[in-house]
Amino acid sequence: MKILVGYKRVVDYNVRVQVKPDGSGVALDGVKMSANPFDDIALEEALRLREKGVAEEVVIVGIGPADLTAHLRNGLAMGANRAIHVTTDTAPQPLTAARVFLKLVEKESPDLVILGKQAIDDDANQTGQMLAALWGRPQATFASELAVEGGKATVTREVDAGLETIEAELPAVVTTDLRLNEPRFIKLPDIMKAKSKPIDTVELDSLSVEDGNHLKTTQYAPPPKREKGVMVEDAAALVAALRQKGLL
Repeated sequence: MKILVGYKRVVDYNVRVQVKPDGSGVALDGVKMSANPFDDIALEEALRLREKGVAEEVVIVGIGPADLTAHLRNGLAMGANRAIHVTTDTAPQPLTAARVFLKLVEKESPDLVILGKQAIDDDANQTGQMLAALWGRPQATFASELAVEGGKATVTREVDAGLETIEAELPAVVTTDLRLNEPRFIKLPDIMKAKSKPIDTVELDSLSVEDGNHLKTTQYAPPPKREKGVMVEDAAALVAALRQKGLL
């Protein structure tokens, strides 16, 4: 059994994002980049399935510029068997990314594709669902538990009303939620071993993927600054202040 895992690079979640002065985008120069947290969870779950003997190979896929290779090495250090780097200088939108994954699925023939439910840079939450639709295979999103047995994936997913358990025939697409697992810490020996693991480089243009970048962002703006707080002497003054603002 082979598992394909999406592995996207984003601005580290601890970084306070700054908008460029002209509003054309987010300032990335000198900013720490790291794996999308949901993708780390996806990779961890794939590795656990391999450790249970359910899978034999875990392949990570990254789409991005040439310097993405160093980031993919982190995924290999976590334990992935090999990586595929789809090179492009432009950030693909979800539909383009889904079409890229479909091309790789057709080539690699995985039994399971695990993706993070969303990337923290755009919060689109679309690639997994689009891939399942293009592939014509079942999908199970927002997984908080995953079990694979007998050619089926049993997924407990978080919905508005609570928890829902569904079964999906393999091959299938699963997207991961935060409570699925806690990714492992990467050790120095694993970092050294990752240097010898293969990374296959594929140019995006060579895949003949139809462009799905149909959305255009016209301007970026930071959120409004919070107003300075007001100190009150007692509860009565608090109530009076709230009434003055029309909140009571």
